Amino acid sequence: MNEPAYGALFLFGLFGGTHCLGMCGGIVSALGMGGAPRFSLHLAYNLGRLLAYAFAGLVAGALGAALGAGGMAAAAQAPTRLALMLFANLMLLAAGLYLMGLPRILAFAEKQGQRLWRRIQPLSRRFLPVRHAGQALPLGFLWGWLPCGLVYGALGSALGSASPVLGALAMLAFGLGTLPNLLLAGFVFVRFRAAVQSRWLRRTAGVLIFTYGAYGVYQVWRTAMSLRSVI
Repeated sequence: MNEPAYGALFLFGLFGGTHCLGMCGGIVSALGMGGAPRFSLHLAYNLGRLLAYAFAGLVAGALGAALGAGGMAAAAQAPTRLALMLFANLMLLAAGLYLMGLPRILAFAEKQGQRLWRRIQPLSRRFLPVRHAGQALPLGFLWGWLPCGLVYGALGSALGSASPVLGALAMLAFGLGTLPNLLLAGFVFVRFRAAVQSRWLRRTAGVLIFTYGAYGVYQVWRTAMSLRSVI
């Protein structure tokens, strides 16, 4: 079982906030239509979004568990588990490069979710305009499935965890990182947003995440070599 890099996922969500605001900015603005933005609506919307991420992480972790086990003997499971760990750490490398200034590196993943999103998006219309938290919560859950390279990058760690619980926790860590940017987007917290969007802070976070991913790839290589020597 590969323990997800919760801290790295949180930083990825936090410093990827510019992308989040671009993707969800329209819906966040809609929460304030018809009057001043209400914190309860933003809170309910983002809670729904976090629930969607956690559910996606649970499914990805369960898939990873099925791929890594599947009734096979422990020795037969090893290559698949190593492949999952490698995939998770490669996605962390991509996440680090994204924050270091290569935003298109995760664009390929967004294309894969377009078909699902075309089915989900029409469902969100029944909750607009948003007048109370009972509408904002399901709206947030539905918009949590918006095709997003950041989300798919984090899902790589959920898949690599090979555990439904750890997968859900991994996506919650990522979701909590995105929370400040989107929760405060409807209010005037210019100083905070400016700090998070600072180029040098984003790149520093990118270097940290990339380094963590690179170390993970190295660990996978070491494990693979040790298994090879035993065989």
